[in-house]
Amino acid sequence: MQQTERLKTFGVNNFKKIPQVSEFLSEEQIEAIEVVGNVLPFKINTYVINELIEWENVPNDPIYVLTFPQKEMLSTEHFNSVRDAIRNEMPRAEFKELVNEVRMDLNPHPAGQMEYNVPMIEDVKLTGIQHKYRETMLFFPNQGQTCHAYCTFCFRWPQFVGIDELRFAMKESELMIKYLKAHPEITDVLFTGGDPMIMKTKALEKYILPILEEVPTVKTIRFGSKALSYWPYRFTTDRDAGELIDLFKQIVDSGRHVAFMAHFNHPQELKTEALRDAVAAIRSTGAQIRTQSPIMRNINDSSEAWASMWQQQVQLGMIPYYMFLARDTGAQDYFAVPLVKAWNIFKGAYEKVSGVARTVRGPSMSAEPGKVQVLGVTEINGEEVLGLRFIQGRDPKWVHKPFFAKLDESAVWLDDLEPAFGADEFFFEQRYKELTSTKVEAVVEEEEIMA
Repeated sequence: MQQTERLKTFGVNNFKKIPQVSEFLSEEQIEAIEVVGNVLPFKINTYVINELIEWENVPNDPIYVLTFPQKEMLSTEHFNSVRDAIRNEMPRAEFKELVNEVRMDLNPHPAGQMEYNVPMIEDVKLTGIQHKYRETMLFFPNQGQTCHAYCTFCFRWPQFVGIDELRFAMKESELMIKYLKAHPEITDVLFTGGDPMIMKTKALEKYILPILEEVPTVKTIRFGSKALSYWPYRFTTDRDAGELIDLFKQIVDSGRHVAFMAHFNHPQELKTEALRDAVAAIRSTGAQIRTQSPIMRNINDSSEAWASMWQQQVQLGMIPYYMFLARDTGAQDYFAVPLVKAWNIFKGAYEKVSGVARTVRGPSMSAEPGKVQVLGVTEINGEEVLGLRFIQGRDPKWVHKPFFAKLDESAVWLDDLEPAFGADEFFFEQRYKELTSTKVEAVVEEEEIMA
């Protein structure tokens, strides 16, 4: 498809204008989209509608499930209460209150993001920064807190529902620079959202250039983005696409590394010429593209889907990076794959690819203590156990240290597991309690950072 028109998006208030909706969906399905779309964010664009969704396979098409809200994404109780409110034309203020009550039941900020990850400087809480791991800082530029389209599984859904106290965002680059200068241990800055690629290049430069000019301790700049999948023209034919590519080159020429963290959830996203052109444009700058996705029931819970993604990504010059587990927020009950099953899918896909695709790590869950990788089922002293290890931890000393949980084939998250071998708690739990009881803002306490 050639880009012949500007990006056009649809949401809960106008999605019925999409021609395919009336052609392929039932009235019951349309009502479900409206109900769930009033609770969880819903936005889709013409590229996804026309190029990625295979409408003949709806409602089972994976990209349709990835972008259109489904009835089962809410509990029966929540769905019925919102549906009845819409049917009965509940007054707007009361309806908003009802919807927000439902949202609060969906664990809007998992893994201690709001409580433990948001730092301070000069007695100012930096609501647009998260600093969970020592070397890496996440930055949420205010203008980048939306996306070209929304994923139904998105663990950052609170960014998009209009509740300011749930939102991470910062407009001021000065405070970011001050924080980076005060924390020279930070070598990587990840621009995230939302999606920073929704921003105009001139706006993005206001955050990037001060880092290049003033903070030599930052060696890698990362961009977490779904734009390659949802709007690849951002890198090729958008009005300021050339300026964006030049900005990537400028970062590389400064001696920094550019890591473009691309989100691909299914092989269908890799099929278009527009995507291939965009990948080539980014790689021409010297930037690397690393790929990641959660494993999700109803979308990509098969070894074949993952092996196909990794193989195609490598062929296009991208680096498979992470298989995540669906976070414990939003519609987790709809998407979650049990840990043991996820490991078997990962193992099955890993067996199907060559060594150059085995850069990928997973399955990994971003839990409160850190990123925990599921290593698999094994037997020790006659007991079947689940092996795990930290890829990242609030305390760096936890990293790469194996530990074991009782085998539980129904567990979908770290909190569902119990320590193996009769232990009362996992090895990290006492230290984790110490860290969180004082509400630390960074990975470790200041005296340990500077030691």
